[in-house]
Amino acid sequence: MQFPLYIAKRYLFSKSSNNAINIITIIAATGVVVGTMALFIVLSVFSGLKDFSLDFIRVSDPDLKISASVGKSFLFNDSIVVVVNDKNIKSYSKVVEERAFFSYNEKSHIASIKGVDDKYLSVNNIDTAIYVGEWLDKDIVNSAVIGNGVSAILSLGTYDFTESLKVSVPKPGKGYISNAKTAFTSLNLQPTGIFRLTEELDKNYVFAQLSIVQSLLNYKPNQISAIELKLANNVNRPEVIEILQQKLGSKYRIQTREQLNAVFHKMLNTENLVSYLIFTLILIIALFNVIGAIVMMILDKRENLKTLFSLGASLKEIKKIFIYQGFLLSFFGLLLGLFLAISFVLLQKYFGLIMINSSLAYPVEFTIFNVLIVFFTILTLGYLAALIASSRISKKIVS
Repeated sequence: MQFPLYIAKRYLFSKSSNNAINIITIIAATGVVVGTMALFIVLSVFSGLKDFSLDFIRVSDPDLKISASVGKSFLFNDSIVVVVNDKNIKSYSKVVEERAFFSYNEKSHIASIKGVDDKYLSVNNIDTAIYVGEWLDKDIVNSAVIGNGVSAILSLGTYDFTESLKVSVPKPGKGYISNAKTAFTSLNLQPTGIFRLTEELDKNYVFAQLSIVQSLLNYKPNQISAIELKLANNVNRPEVIEILQQKLGSKYRIQTREQLNAVFHKMLNTENLVSYLIFTLILIIALFNVIGAIVMMILDKRENLKTLFSLGASLKEIKKIFIYQGFLLSFFGLLLGLFLAISFVLLQKYFGLIMINSSLAYPVEFTIFNVLIVFFTILTLGYLAALIASSRISKKIVS
């Protein structure tokens, strides 16, 4: 065992004759433990919130989406049918999407109307988000499923046969509008269900049958806005995208779920990074206690250091004693803090110690990535703190 490491362990675990030194060391160790717990728990909470939020995105958005590179629509012809009938694609759905003007009982709202075919639920599980009513009913003419936000804005429920939901879109064409009454194509919808996902989706989407929306937009029967794909299990997604792009050509664009929600993912990652930086700053402040504890230990052990120097220990070796001491103090505080934090996170995940409401526990997620981030952050900061403190040792002190 190296001589400086041996002395550092003795200094760390042996009780000092000066009671103030013992108290300062305990405070420094407690700061490391609490800081480690705080950092890991916060990262775990944000990981849980991220997965919780992404669950909604997985329900509403497909694995891949094919759309036209130029323009709003394209024709679903035989060549595209051959491309999407691939072993790597489990299912696909044709959709038509357009911004529209909705009105009900003298209230109005602008949102997107999305026409979907019969295969849509095999690609997206949006029906699992319906909390009132049911998915599109073929037996009801012009049935629709609206978001919770749309329902709230328009004060609209389901199966209200006395008043319909009116949807209007501008007629295609060029030039000035001479008559506003004839400039729009309109139809009446009958809401049969209300879904609830995220605030943005809830107030921006109304689902209807594909043929109805095609008729509203004056589209041909094979004219669509996009094809949404569900990939087979355990496929190489980048490889599938590359193959599809080669077959489809530059006229078509392929987007992943992450690309469709790029702003949302960027926001989540930014929040996570900011939280990490804030708690790292708090840790840096807490590790000033480690610096203080080591400096006080240096002053307390000055006579011992003079003896070691006289016996032949170099100034570098004496500095290493306190570098090791600060590092070990941070390391053992890290281990204890991680043990307590991981225990808390696992208890929260499986038993729901802290609840948001009576039925929903605060989401947390245990990941090895977060463990590694906390591990290297604490050890790096602890080493730097010990290095700064040991730099106070000079030849004047030990001689």
